[in-house]
Parts: sequence; C-alpha cells; structure tokens
Amino acid sequence: MSNHLRHRHIFYVYLNDKTIVTSLPLICPPKYFFMKRIMFSVQVIGVLMITFSCSTTKNSQTVQISKPNEDTMTVEIPENSIAVTPQVYRASYSIINDIVHSKLDVKLDWQKQYLYGKEWLTLKPHFYSTDSLTLDAKGMDLNKIELVKKTGNVPLTYSYDSLLIHIHLDKIYKQDEQYTIFIDYTSKPNELTEQGSAAITDAKGLYFINADNKDTSLPRQVWTQGETESNSAWFPTIDKPNLRTTIELSMTVEDGFVSLSNGLMTSSKENGDGTHTDSWKLDQPIAPYLVMMAAGPFAVVKDHWKNIEVNYYVDKKYEQYARNIFGHTPEMIQHFSDITGVPFVWPKFSQVIVHDFVSGAMENATAVVHGSFVQQTVREMIDGNEEDVISHELFHHWFGDLVTCESWSNITLNESFADYGEYLWNEYKYGKDEADYRFQQSMNGYLAQKDLFTAPLVRYYYNDREEIFDGISYNKGGRVLHMLRNYVGDDAFFKSLHEYLTAHEFGTAEVDDLRLAFEKITGEDLHWFFNQWYFDPGNPKLNISSQYNPDQHNVAVTVEQTQDTKEGVPIFKLPVVVDVYVNGSVHRYQATFDQKKQTVTFPCEAKPDLVNFDAEKMLLCSKNITQSDTAYAFQYNNAPRYLDRMEAVSYFRKKNPSSPFYNEIISKALNDPFWNIRIAAVNGVKSSSDDAMKNKVAQLAASDKNSHVRAGALDQLVSIKDPSVLNLTGQALDDSSYYVIATALEALSELDSTKAYVAAQKLENENSADIADAVMSIYSSQAGPEKNDFLLNKLNQSSEFGKYQLLQHYGAYLARNISNEMVLQKSLPVLYDLAERNSHWWLRLQAMNALVAVQTALKEEKVRGNSANQLEELTQKITQIKSKETDDRLRSVYGLK
Repeated sequence: MSNHLRHRHIFYVYLNDKTIVTSLPLICPPKYFFMKRIMFSVQVIGVLMITFSCSTTKNSQTVQISKPNEDTMTVEIPENSIAVTPQVYRASYSIINDIVHSKLDVKLDWQKQYLYGKEWLTLKPHFYSTDSLTLDAKGMDLNKIELVKKTGNVPLTYSYDSLLIHIHLDKIYKQDEQYTIFIDYTSKPNELTEQGSAAITDAKGLYFINADNKDTSLPRQVWTQGETESNSAWFPTIDKPNLRTTIELSMTVEDGFVSLSNGLMTSSKENGDGTHTDSWKLDQPIAPYLVMMAAGPFAVVKDHWKNIEVNYYVDKKYEQYARNIFGHTPEMIQHFSDITGVPFVWPKFSQVIVHDFVSGAMENATAVVHGSFVQQTVREMIDGNEEDVISHELFHHWFGDLVTCESWSNITLNESFADYGEYLWNEYKYGKDEADYRFQQSMNGYLAQKDLFTAPLVRYYYNDREEIFDGISYNKGGRVLHMLRNYVGDDAFFKSLHEYLTAHEFGTAEVDDLRLAFEKITGEDLHWFFNQWYFDPGNPKLNISSQYNPDQHNVAVTVEQTQDTKEGVPIFKLPVVVDVYVNGSVHRYQATFDQKKQTVTFPCEAKPDLVNFDAEKMLLCSKNITQSDTAYAFQYNNAPRYLDRMEAVSYFRKKNPSSPFYNEIISKALNDPFWNIRIAAVNGVKSSSDDAMKNKVAQLAASDKNSHVRAGALDQLVSIKDPSVLNLTGQALDDSSYYVIATALEALSELDSTKAYVAAQKLENENSADIADAVMSIYSSQAGPEKNDFLLNKLNQSSEFGKYQLLQHYGAYLARNISNEMVLQKSLPVLYDLAERNSHWWLRLQAMNALVAVQTALKEEKVRGNSANQLEELTQKITQIKSKETDDRLRSVYGLK
C-alpha cells in the first residue's frame, strides 16, 4: 500500500493526548517543491494545527523538520503527544483452518448501498483435527450457512456477534480433509462503525461512490479496500495476513460498467435486465486482504509485458493520457524481474484509478487500485508524475503479494521493500541524483516524526494494527534495506532477495526469514544488523569531526553517538566508508564505529582537503559535521554524490554573502546539473548578494527547463524584493507549468493585490488544483458576494483532496462576507453536509474548521453591536454535528468522550 502521495504534506494533528499523523496530497504550491509513500516518500513537510479546542503552546518540545531543500523548520510538539504502547504481545494468528478456495457471487444494491453475496468457501484443517470454524464477518445479515454435500446442502448451527461467525461443523475433520461452506449474506458497509488510520482513512471494506448519481462531478463507482482486515466487511473469510486463498468472483453490475477483480476474466454474460455478470478467477493463492473488486464507467487502455496483459482503467476523459500516466509499467515489470531474478509470476497486471479512495494506492494482486490523484493530464505531469506510487505498488507484487508478512507486526517486510522499489526504479531510470534526492526526502520524513514515537521496525507491541503504517515501516524500512545493500554489496543483496522470494513464494515470512536468506548467501552472521535496525528503536544521532596529526601522518575521525538511550535506543554498530582527499587523490577506507564516542585514525601524508565520513551517504542518521568552509567548498567541487553537493550548498547559503566561498559555491550551484541543487542555491541568494547572482536567479525564473526551479526562483525574487520580479511574474502567468502560474499568482498577490485579483479572474476556470488554490487564496481575502456561486461550484467539483485545501480558503472568504444573508444561506448548508456526512474524517474536520471561522466572525460582529441573526442557528448546528460524530479522532478533538 502506498500512503505517501506525491505532492503531499504530512499533517501532525494533535488530538488531546494522542498524535495522529496523516498524509494528504499537497494542493497548494509549496515553496521549492517537487514530488510524493505519501506518507512516505515525503517531499514537503507541513503542519496542520487544528484551530479549535486543541491548540497548545506550553510544555512542548521542539522538532526540526527537513524540507526538500534541506532547510529545517521548527514545530512545537506537546509533551503528552507520545502514545504509550501497551505491553500486549501481538502474536501471529494461530491457524486452525486453512482457506483453500473462495468463490463469490455478488450483486449490488445502489439504493441501500448493500451487497448481496453468495459464497462457497473451501477449507481444511491446518494440522490439528477440528469440528469448528471461525470466520471474520463484520456487520452482516446472515441468511444461510450450510455445508455443501454431493446429496445437497446441510444447514449448520452457528453463533454470530456481528464480528465473528462461530460455526459448528457436522463432524471432526482431519488434516487435509477438505470441506466447503455455503454462506448467503448481506453486506452493509455504510452501517459499520469501523475506523481506519492515518494511512488508511476508513475501514468499511466496500465503497459506493456517487451512489445516487446526483453528483455530476463524480462517476458512479464501486470499489473495495481490504488492508488491513476490512475485506471481511464484504465477504466472510479468515481475514488474517498469514492465510492464503485462490479466488473466483462473479460480479453483477449495470450495463455500461466495466469490472475488475483479481486474475483473469473467465466470462461476461448479459442478463437481459440492464445488467451483466463478469466472472474473474485467480489460481494463485493470495492473502485475503489482497482480494478486490471494482466497477464503473472506466475506459480501458490495453498494454502488455511479453504475453501478459497490462491494462489501465481510467476515467473516460483521461483515456488519452493513460499511456502517459502508466506507460512505463511494462519496463518496470522487466526491471524488477531482472534485479530480483524472479520473473513476474502473475497472469496479468491491471491498474485502476478510483475516486474518493481511502488510501494512496493498494497493491491488490494483479489489480492495483490508485487514488484519483494519479490521474493527470500531460500538462499536469510537467510538474511531476506519480511513477513512485506506480513502482511502489508494482514492487509489492514480489514483496507483499508473492511473499506476505505473516503478521502485521512484520508489515515492514511489505512496505519497506515497496518503498525501496521506488528508489530502485528511479536509480535505474533517472539516475543516482534523482534517486538519492527522493530517498533523502523519504528519510527526512521519517526523521521528522522521530520525536513523536520511538518504536522498532518490527513491532510486536502496538495499540492498533493501523498505527504501524507509518514512517517507520515505510521510510525507515526502505533506508535500512539501502544500508543492508551497501553493507553486503549489490551482488549479494539481489541474490539474497532471490533466495528470500523463492524460499517463501506464495507463502508468508517474518523478518528473521529475511535475515536467514542474507546469511545463507553471504555466509555471515547478521544478527547484529537486524537486532539494531529491526528490533531496536530509533537511529543514531552523530557528531562528526576530524583532526589532522602531522607528526603521526594521519587524520583522526571522531564520531560521537548522542541519541538518548533511555528509551531503548542502542549505541549502533556503523560500518562506513571514509574518503580522505589529499594532494589531488582520494583514498577510501573502511571503518566501523560502534562506541558512544570513538576515534579512528587513517593514514594521511599531508593535511587533507576533505575527510568525507560516510562517503556513500547511506546511513540512516541525523548528523552534525564540524568542518571548515574550505572543506565544504572542496566537497561541492570534488565529492561525487548529490548529497555531497547539497550539504555544501546548504551550508553556504546560510552564510553572509561576504563570507569566503559564498559567491563561488552559490554561483556554481545555480548552474548545477541537478534541479534541486539549483533550487537550494536560489534559496541562498539574498538581497545583499551581488547583481550577477540575482540576475542569474531572474534568468532561472524565466527559462530554467525545470518548472520547480522556475517557480522557486520567482518566489525567491519576491522574497528579496528584487525589482525585476514584477515583469517576470507577468511572463510566468503564461508558463506551460500550472505550478509556475500558481506561484506567479501568489507572488503577484504580494506585489499588487489589484493585478492579482484581475489575473485570478482570468485563471479561475483552469483545470488545475495548484491554480485553484492560488485563486481561492486571493478570493478569500478580496472577493465579495459576487464570487460565492463560483466558489461553491469549485468546491463541489473538486476532488476530495481539492475540497480539503479549498475549504480553508472558503472559511476565510465566508468570515469576510457574513453580512450578506444570501451568501450564508447558500453556503452554510453545504458546509453542514460536508462536516456531518462526508466519508473522510479529515474533510469533516476541515468543513468544521470553516464553520468555526464563520462562527468566530459572527461572534465578533455581535460584540461590536452589529446584527448576528445566523449566530444562534450556526452554534446549535455545530453542536449538533459534533454530538453525532462517531469517529473517535474527531470526538476527541470536539471534547467528547
């Protein structure tokens, strides 16, 4: 699963004594931004502070959060935000019965939003004989449960508590003695009170989108989302990751709908009543959470890898862009087959884009579901595509689908590899700079969360299984794999992956199985590596310095590990490479640092120009390097990696322009071949910098080939109040990039609000979330009642993530226009509906924020003695909506028990 979306903020939402970390796509154009798993291939770190009932400033600690250009920003975190993990061991599910095969026949009731299902479930005792069976089935009506016999079905006795069905079999069944259960049932997903997590925002399992067909901005769709244990909301099963089943599914849908499920379509039959029944079958066993179905008026664009179908299901209006969005998929399949030595084993690979999806994407075997953010036009893709998400879900077909974690405690076996799959694709397709940049952003996303919780990669103790889909399981796990690859070498790394995959194919594994695969290939005991990185929490925090000793002709490198070991964080064993540059040559040394403070010496014939600790830049750590300006300048000019140059640029851009090397390094970096280095350099240009440097920034704003550099340069010129920026802003409004246009519009709003308003009116109908956000921002502070119909229409037509961003502006707009009764009469019912009925808790929260903004403005008017007729009604409605809220996260925010 991908819960790290491209173009995303990570929002830290403080709910009384708990901290919820959630990921939402970034709709507004951030400064110096490019590219999302999402929580958590994290690209931009943002903070959403809820504006009512939960703000706090005292008793807080400070966290440093890294931005894409390696800056930090300070965020206040309540001391009581760290949830206490209970000492309850989360064991793997004890298997009594194995599922052999699941056969489903389902029909949909769009009016009630029910699913009417018939299921034939074939099982057998796992080892011990048994006369009973327990199935997960959430909130269903059970009509029949029968044992299938050749002579006819036999009713079985059972008990049901709305979550589990306990079935009494007709006899004691022995190991490998198969039996088949028939269940006639009704699934009622909208009547469940299941909650999701930050990564998976809902857990109903089955979702009807635009069921009444009244929303003209949305197609009518139905889709499922099974992870972690939500598929049992739409079909009875043993909903655990260490079970596997083959699957047949027949789905009756209305004519005009295209269906999708696991495996290959075996038949499609017209029913003569405006419906047809499609049947799908997958003969390879998969975990129950990977079963899926979807249907809607999709356009299907067909592709292939070798003789295997590779199909893309999109909204019809995006059919012409499907190959632009997904076109690299066959090449990805080939690359992942090559590097693992395990060819893609599945009979097809389809990808479907759905609306209102409750996660970033989901790796259902042979049929990946993506959220609507993946759907882009060619013009939108100028500012970044979603290949990281596509590669993430595809790599799951080896790690997660072919070999599945045996328990949710081991979820990092699925998600860390998918996270690393993004790196492997970028490294292969776009080169080391791009891969290292994105991977560093992923690590920064993990480090930004470190003070929120301290937990190991493998978590046998947790409050709720949904919590562990986070920056530890994803980001940290991916980086740990990168360190393991660096330690054993490429050849051993990929041979070990092959060993792991082939030893456990179509089965389950835990982290020790991964260790054993690496030990078998390398011949080395790797307990030390897995103990500290998988079973201990945290990461090293390093102070690094070096001292040349001319008398001994050596250089001493001192590394101090400063992490707090009181929480169980160890002193780490760190095998690293140290490059010593001296007299025009570079000498590479291997060293291991495994003490709290340790000094290691290396031969050095003269004073070194640079001592580059961790020259491969592979450690998962935060670090403080004590190094001279001269050494940093040498590092930029001579060290080979993206992070070498970025570290140097980040150092010098904080310097005064009169400082030594500032002009040299920042000027060179403005011409760096890699776009994000140029952005970092742009951010280092100050109002006091020389004219040549500022002219270069203006040149980048006008004509750099990368849209994010153009936008970043334009924004920096506004920041330093350069006189050239007004003309450049006018030019940028005609840019091919939506992101650049939105940045120009925001810049213009700071320079000339009247011109910005005129420009916003010309751009208000552009089909771009970036531009919509910029326009709404301007309208929120300037527009009058005449824009309300437009704003409501924009809000109604936006995607779920677009609504989230636009609601913030709309609340501010309404607060300015409360004196107009007609505006409030039209707008408040829309906000009431969103705050009370929207399926996403974070959208309900944002709608409530908008309502509170209006309420606050009305209260201020009343204090001033002006009319406030709406205040009492609004206050009552807010109270009513809060009282009806069922999501514990929001009830906590609202001060409800």
